[in-house]
This record gives sequence, structure tokens and C-alpha cells, in this order.
Amino acid sequence: MPINLLFTVDNHFTDQMLVTLYSIHQNNGQKDYHIYVVQETALTATSQIETILTQLGMCYHPIIIGVDAFSRAPASTRYPKSIYYRLLAHEYLPVEINRILYLDADILCLNALDVLYELEFDDALYIAATHSDAFNLTRKINQIRLDTAVTDYFNSGVLLMNIQVMRDVIKRQDIFAFIQKHGHQLLLPDQDVLNKLYGHQIKAVPDEVYNYDVRKDLTYQLRADWSLDQLMAKTVFLHYCGKAKPWLAKATDKYALLYKHYQHRLRQLILNN
Repeated sequence: MPINLLFTVDNHFTDQMLVTLYSIHQNNGQKDYHIYVVQETALTATSQIETILTQLGMCYHPIIIGVDAFSRAPASTRYPKSIYYRLLAHEYLPVEINRILYLDADILCLNALDVLYELEFDDALYIAATHSDAFNLTRKINQIRLDTAVTDYFNSGVLLMNIQVMRDVIKRQDIFAFIQKHGHQLLLPDQDVLNKLYGHQIKAVPDEVYNYDVRKDLTYQLRADWSLDQLMAKTVFLHYCGKAKPWLAKATDKYALLYKHYQHRLRQLILNN
């Protein structure tokens, strides 16, 4: 089975996307990977991306959607328009694609992703994980804030997408109407839209395995008894949520060092070819 991966990056995150893809290659072996990258205009590093993905045995599929695709959506420096592209991915992807795994570009893959990719949807639109605290306080706050009956608040950084069903259910006008009415209330715009409109159609998977938030070590230790050894053996995606990004020079914690290892190995690959 081919494995379809989706990214939505601009010119500021191509290096990080390549580190994510390198970590996938290193921990999954040679597979039939097809990398779809939604972008407003062709990325400046297109030639480098093509070269590196060829070296990794991956096929690159740029999807150019133009600058006006989400012109009415709220945007800021922290939340560029590109974060919205995943919400309408089904409009841009080739018709033959029925499932695809979306990943943020601040993620490392530590173990095989096959089990997640091959999960049954059971008519769900997405398969995703929550990022709740040890006492589930944020879950309740988000439920009240978004005025929803769904108790879970899903993180949009790792989304297995049921493209076939999305084409029938998710409508551009619904998303624009919600953004127009509630845009000023959105704290995490794309994630809030995802949870408010489609949270009841998301199938949950454990975040300590498929979307490990590096800020929440204590939460995982208390809730799931998840040690560092278990993380290295079982966690598939390590997600560097928040502002403290591991590629920054000042980042020196254990997870940043792990990221810098993959970053260094990728640079060595580039220099040696």
C-alpha cells in the first residue's frame, strides 16, 4: 500500500519538514511514500526538496493552490494562512487518494507509522489524538469555550484523513461561515474549527503513542506511566508543540538534542551527495 503524507508549509518551514521526512525514512525503512505539500506558490527550496526526497526514495507532489484560497480566514504571524489548508485538503488532492496522513513540520517520527496509517476509520472523518492535562481541566475549558457536546479536544498536528468521506461532508462555505462569525474568538484557529465543526466525527488514538507533546512529560508519567524508555520504544510521533522549538540554538533539553541529532544527520546526507 502506498503511504500518502500531507504537509502544508511555507518557505519558513521547508527545512523542518525535511527533518520530519528524514526521521520517517530512518525509522520506517524503504516504502512507497508519496509526499503532498500544499502551498500558495512554489516553494523557494523546490529543487532541494526534490533532490532530498529522491535520495530518500520518496515521491514529491507539490500542490499549488494560489494566494486567495483562504483570504477571508483570520491570520497572524503565529498562525499563517497555510495552517488552514489542511481543512480543505480534499479539494486539492488527486481524486484517486482516499486516505492521507497530515503531519505538522515540528514532528519527529521515532517508530513505525504503519499501524496508525492502516487503522479503520469506521466512517470517521479523521483519526487524531487529544492533548489533555493530567486532570483534564483544559478539556473542560475547551468544551465550554467552543460550546460543544464533544468532551475531547483534538490536536490537529497529526491527522489521518478519510479523504473519501471528507469530500462528501466538509464544505468550504461551512468553514468560511464559522470563521466569519467566530474568528475573533479562536485561540488556535484551524484546531478550533476542526473541533467545533467536526469533533464528533474524529476517532481517538492515544497521544503518548501518536502525538506525544514534549511539554507534557509529567502528564504522561501520571496518566499513562510512560517512561523515556517506553517513549523510545513505542512512541511514533514526537510533537514539539508550543514556542520552544528544538531547531533554535538556545534549545538544549533532551528532546531538542534528539531533534538536533536527526537535523545533523540530514545535513550530513546533503553534504555527502
